[in-house]
Amino acid sequence: MFSFTPLVRTLIIINVAVFVLQNVAPVATVYLSLWPMGTSYFQPYQFFTYMFAHGGFGHIFFNMLALASFAPILETHWGEKKFLFFYMATGIGAGVIYGVVNYFFFPGHAGPMLGASGALYGVLMAFGMVFPNLEIMLLFPPIPIKAKYMVFLIGGLTYLTDSTGTVAHLAHFGGAFVAFVLISYWKRTGQ
Repeated sequence: MFSFTPLVRTLIIINVAVFVLQNVAPVATVYLSLWPMGTSYFQPYQFFTYMFAHGGFGHIFFNMLALASFAPILETHWGEKKFLFFYMATGIGAGVIYGVVNYFFFPGHAGPMLGASGALYGVLMAFGMVFPNLEIMLLFPPIPIKAKYMVFLIGGLTYLTDSTGTVAHLAHFGGAFVAFVLISYWKRTGQ
């Protein structure tokens, strides 16, 4: 079973509370989602709020499952403050990368984005970099895989199974990229 650390528990509670709010007052989703830069709906605070809102039960369920599975180990390893900084940096960084790239290269093609996936891909990348040889048992198929390969497996599966084209792969990449830069910097500086 899961062993929740204090910060991970708090993040899950916040995400669930926001999801309940979205279902009770659907207009909240309009204000919390990250809208494309340059549109009348865009507000800078959305780089923060988008990562606590979700598009449906499956969306929040799998994001919180990933958070509960990998984040407690990182929080225990780094401590609450460093993990909170990391989680926020990867989530906000994912939103900024998504927003800026879409603004300059795909104007008018992106819709609103929401979900914790950018931060979670940061968590997955960190897990794979900090504990590269830790073996994880997959549920299906039930085989062990090293953490450093699991990051690419999950990323690849998400990309390959997106039949709707609504997954914000750029945000996933953004979160993983910010995590890679942060972890590389921390390793180089001994932090």
